[in-house]
Amino acid sequence: FSNSTRKVVRGALRSNPLVPCFAGTKETAFIYAVTSAGLVHSVTRSCSAGNMTECSCDASLRHGGSASEGWHWGGCSDDIHYGMSFSRKFLDVPLKNLTGKSGSGLAAMNRHNNEAGRQAVAKLMSVDCRCHGVSGSCAVKTCWKTMSSFEKIGRFLKDKYENSIQISDRLKKKLRRKEKSQRKIPIGKEDLLYVNKSPNYCVEDQKLGIPGTQGRECNRTSEGPDGCNLLCCGRGYNTHVVRHVERCECKFVWCCYVRCRRCETMTDVHTCK
Repeated sequence: FSNSTRKVVRGALRSNPLVPCFAGTKETAFIYAVTSAGLVHSVTRSCSAGNMTECSCDASLRHGGSASEGWHWGGCSDDIHYGMSFSRKFLDVPLKNLTGKSGSGLAAMNRHNNEAGRQAVAKLMSVDCRCHGVSGSCAVKTCWKTMSSFEKIGRFLKDKYENSIQISDRLKKKLRRKEKSQRKIPIGKEDLLYVNKSPNYCVEDQKLGIPGTQGRECNRTSEGPDGCNLLCCGRGYNTHVVRHVERCECKFVWCCYVRCRRCETMTDVHTCK
């Protein structure tokens, strides 16, 4: 890869480093999917910005459109095809080189989850347009395709994580559902797959590297993932008062020093039992 490509890849993977996860859980599936989607998103965005020598905008759309309806393709459409191709070469090839009966099934599943991440970016592509005409009229529009924000893509993949499909750990000709009664239902390209059920993240397990949630600070009033009801896994929580002392109401006095008051606040802190 060129130097510009290496910089983009390092930036894409810095916040979500690719590690050899072969646990086969729902969380692993999400990691593979969001990493793959992140790489597509970063590479494609860099292509459109002109930061890479191997690609630029999607030139295939520039001469199309519908003149009768008053619009045409133009601008700089995101070349998602290059981003997806790059992601497949960078992430899928190492998985294809894995050997061993148990590894091949996991590798096939992980390749599927990689592709699910890429499909999420493609599915959420949108069309932006700019109006042209006299006095701000929209007689003619120039339109181009653009990727959605990665936040939106992440929410889409989170929904897929919540509805991920457990598959059989025995790889035959293709991946198939674990439940025999559901095997006639096809597995979609956008579905996330897992083999093993997730461990209990609520309880500490040093062998698996799970710290548990005991002693974690939580938000008593929140219904989200930081809320005490969810984070404490139904065990309840302890409440203690924390005293904070800090300087406040500082004023400059001529000449030349700063005079402050000493303020104390009392805060309730909740931690999981």
